[in-house]
Parts: sequence; structure tokens; C-alpha cells
Amino acid sequence: MGIRSYRPYTPATRERTVSDFADVTRQAPEKSLVQPLHQSKGRNNRGVITCRHRGGGHKRRYRMIDFRRDKHNIPAKVATIEYDPNRNARIALLHYQDGDKRYILHPAHLPVGATVIAGPDSPLEVGNALPLAKIPLGTLIHNVELFPGKGGQIVRAAGTAAQLVAKEGNYVTLKLPSTEVRMVRCECYATIGQVGNTDSRNITLGKAGRKRWSGRRPEVRGSVMNPADHPHGGGEGRAPIGRSGPVTPWGKPALGYKTRKKKKTSDALIVRRRRRVSKRGRGGRNA
Repeated sequence: MGIRSYRPYTPATRERTVSDFADVTRQAPEKSLVQPLHQSKGRNNRGVITCRHRGGGHKRRYRMIDFRRDKHNIPAKVATIEYDPNRNARIALLHYQDGDKRYILHPAHLPVGATVIAGPDSPLEVGNALPLAKIPLGTLIHNVELFPGKGGQIVRAAGTAAQLVAKEGNYVTLKLPSTEVRMVRCECYATIGQVGNTDSRNITLGKAGRKRWSGRRPEVRGSVMNPADHPHGGGEGRAPIGRSGPVTPWGKPALGYKTRKKKKTSDALIVRRRRRVSKRGRGGRNA
């Protein structure tokens, strides 16, 4: 794919960039693989907001993606490459030889008309799904299962890929896109290749309205609120936060405070933690 920019006719188009959608070959989705999608607007079953800054946005329909890849030893042809409003990666429509149709995440460099297959004896080609035990060291993979048969749960975003770095006993060691190194059962399936739409990270929204279209509402700094609304609020003019460190609206430490459970079962499988993210944001000097 490529990135398309605009002439600065308006303040919004000065910085705005969009995908050129050159890789998309079909506009309308497959009707049999689409279902309604309820927009929760950040509310729970009682209508109480549990996740702030959600709501609005364009109406969507959910494309049912085959994360399990459980049709083993049945070849499938890549019929189309389509846009999915629910993720930043593209999706590919597969036509199986038995007449079944399914969506998968579109791997980079997988053209329309190519043949893919899933199973323990599948060839090592882009788009094929195999158990981790059958994949050679150093191979780039995506859509990785954490529990055998549950379906891919990690490495599904556009442009991401994990690398298989070691095998020992019933586990293989993966280096994830976050730089975390962890072990996964060797029976778990993964797909060969990198997720497509790699230029997704280079898109600039250009205006606040595009954020609203995606269902995100505005955020307001706590320091400009009243004391009743945020611990940082109040004071005359630009006042300091008045605490030893920044906190959330509910008084919990923010910016660097670890929220992971102390005794999580998967701790034993993590060989090396992901790198620490700078307080200035991702990609800072201290990252």
C-alpha cells in the first residue's frame, strides 16, 4: 500500500494523510461472513460509563475472521483483499476447494490468486498456518495462538510479526513485536509471514473529526478541571498538581505505574519483559 497526501487547501488537509487503498480489490464484504456489531459506547450492562472517551463514530458491521485456521489440509484460493473497519490490517477472502468461504488477516506480499493451506504438513510459504513445532527458527510469523485450538490472539495488528528464536521441549520461544520474549506451547498454530498494510503507522489524521469518526470522544487534561472532577484540578491560574506524582481521576498513580497482576500464571512463560516505554510517549529517548 501507499500513503496519499493532500494540498493544504484547508488546515485539516495540510497534515492529513490517508491510505491509497491500492491493495484493496473489492468494496463490499462477503454477506455470509458479516454480522451486526453493537456499539457499547464505553458502557457496561447497566449503562454506566466504564471506559471514558468512547461514543459516536461511523456504524460498522463485523467481519468474522478465521483466527483458528482449523480447516486442515484443504487448499484455499485468495479471492479478494478487502478493507476492514474494525482493524488496521487488511483481510483476505479465501475460497476453499470444498466451497467454504472464510476471512483471514492478509499477510504482506500475498497476492490475489495465491493458494494457502493450513495443517502440520503445509509448506513454509506466506499465508500458510502450521504448528510452531513445525516452523524453522528465525521465521517471521503472525496470528499466534497462546492456547492450542483457541485461535490466534497475539501479533495481529498491521505490520507486526513475531520471530521464532528457540525450541526446547514442549515450548518454543518467540520474540514479540513489543520486544518481549516469551514461551508458547509448540502445538499452537501460527501463520507464516508479516501482517500486511505496513504503512498504517504512518497515517496522520489531520483533524479531530477523523478521531470522532472512529468512535473516540475528546479528552480533557485533569489540570484544567475542578477539584471535584480530578485530583489535579483547582487552583488559581496554572497550578501544579499538588502531589508527589501524577495520578488518575480516581487517585491511582499514573505514568509508569505497573498495573499487571503480581501473581499472573503466564509470568513463568515470560523470558524477558518488553522494553520500558518513555513517559514522553512511545519512541522517546528513554524508551
